[in-house]
Amino acid sequence: MRFLLFSLAVLFAAPAAAQNLDLGGTPGAPPQPVNISAAQGITWSQDSQTITATGGARAVRGNVTVVADELVAHYRKKQGAPAPANTSTSAAAPGASELEQGGGELYELEAVGHVHIYTATDNAWGDRAVYSMDSQVLVLTGSALKLTTPQDTITAQQSVEYYSGKHMAVARGNALIVTNNGRSIAADVITGYLSASPQPASGGSAPGLAGTGQLQKVEAVGHVVIKTDTDTATGDSGVYLPPTGLARLGGNVHIIHGPNELAGADALVNMKTGVATLLAAPGGQVSGVIVPNSGGGASQ
Repeated sequence: MRFLLFSLAVLFAAPAAAQNLDLGGTPGAPPQPVNISAAQGITWSQDSQTITATGGARAVRGNVTVVADELVAHYRKKQGAPAPANTSTSAAAPGASELEQGGGELYELEAVGHVHIYTATDNAWGDRAVYSMDSQVLVLTGSALKLTTPQDTITAQQSVEYYSGKHMAVARGNALIVTNNGRSIAADVITGYLSASPQPASGGSAPGLAGTGQLQKVEAVGHVVIKTDTDTATGDSGVYLPPTGLARLGGNVHIIHGPNELAGADALVNMKTGVATLLAAPGGQVSGVIVPNSGGGASQ
């Protein structure tokens, strides 16, 4: 079995400096190489301007590692780059000379089959991943999408998208966030907003999954279900603020506590204490069914 290694250092004078999950490097820091290895082989196509690694393919940059059945790096000629020097290398392989002399740039990295992206603390899995250097967007798709951090586990059935420039992640299709204390939020679409992560102390370390910042706000839309240790609250939409542990549901809200069920316009749910409070619409009222001696119900 062959093991091949290819360094893409010259490709990483990326036009859009970015951070976090973008593999694009730290703004102002020297370009870092992306080391690509493969058990079966690496194919360099100058016609399609791609470098394809197959069989146990791996790409490593800083503290971020991407493994998959196949990795495809798409590159292009940098705008304003001078023509490659007429060396023996360029005569034999003009595309190679262009990259070696800094005339090329990587603009998209695609991973296919059994994709795993990870750092020392965080992991993401999917069937396919595409990272765009231009838009600073990572899109994971597949049948068993999963993202884990020390605080949360996120799953979805359609896609998980990470927008590094906006510090935002979106999970689509039966999206679910489970906190490390077992409470959860489910919805058709969940959008998470992250704090800007601090820059590394040294330009030699690339930020990655571990540098995505703390989750500050979650917006959930469609068939929202919030579960605590004691209550289940449902609604059409919801907003959750992890720093405070408070969530607010709106639209056809129901709170279920054992055999008790209350209905209203809005609800406040404390994910830390498990206490849910149902709120009436202006001029309206809450309603529900309370079973005596059932251990109490949600507060009104």
